Amino acid sequence: MDTPLTLGGKTFRSRLLVGTGKYPDYPTMARALAASGAEIVTVAVRRVELNRRKESLLDHVDPKKYFLLPNTAACYTVEDAVRTCFLAREAGMSNMVKLEVIGDEKTLFPDTEGLLRAAKHLVKEGFIVLPYTNDDPIMAKKLEDAGCAAVMPLAAPIGSGLGIRNPFNIKIILETVKVPVIVDAGVGTASDAAVAMELGCHGVLMNTGIAGAKDPVLMAEAMREAVSAGRKAFLAGRIAKKLYATASSPLDGTFF
Repeated sequence: MDTPLTLGGKTFRSRLLVGTGKYPDYPTMARALAASGAEIVTVAVRRVELNRRKESLLDHVDPKKYFLLPNTAACYTVEDAVRTCFLAREAGMSNMVKLEVIGDEKTLFPDTEGLLRAAKHLVKEGFIVLPYTNDDPIMAKKLEDAGCAAVMPLAAPIGSGLGIRNPFNIKIILETVKVPVIVDAGVGTASDAAVAMELGCHGVLMNTGIAGAKDPVLMAEAMREAVSAGRKAFLAGRIAKKLYATASSPLDGTFF
């Protein structure tokens, strides 16, 4: 039997984490979230109306049904990322945060030096930090040593839909750290999610792959099934790859 995903002392049945941006409208977002089966839903703090003076996506996400994970999307400095985390906590969202410190506007790759500094500061301030990082095993280990509750290496650039560009680095990260590894960014379709889980990742976080699909609700359902299937395949243990054939019905023991 499988064990639940555990992050910061909290357990979750679903290993699919989903975002709330880029949907054509809030009702579609709500239906897609339900179809995904996700329990953790990320919210870009800088892109929502926290004081509810006008309609916000928070009006369409039931906090009794979903665990709201604030993220620091669009933060390009350590100071902005840290400030955004404090703002989310003060607004009553959560002290568990998805930490992003973006280093480049074109690629949206993380500024890993800034990310590490921000992570260390937030951990000292009592936050449960889930950092979006590159697929570097050395940085993943540094983030774990800094006290992060998980590491979230990118599969490919945010929103690119390219899938896992470097599965070998992901495998090394899985061997390097003891905290959960959650693939974040670049997942484009269900097979990408299944590959991440088959590698042994503990979860997958995605937004554009669902929200940008022609049918976001149906894609959310597909991603749900892919994450589940990939996890089961990992636990089952795939057969070894071989250059030559191995007969399904060997000649040994035949009667004629």
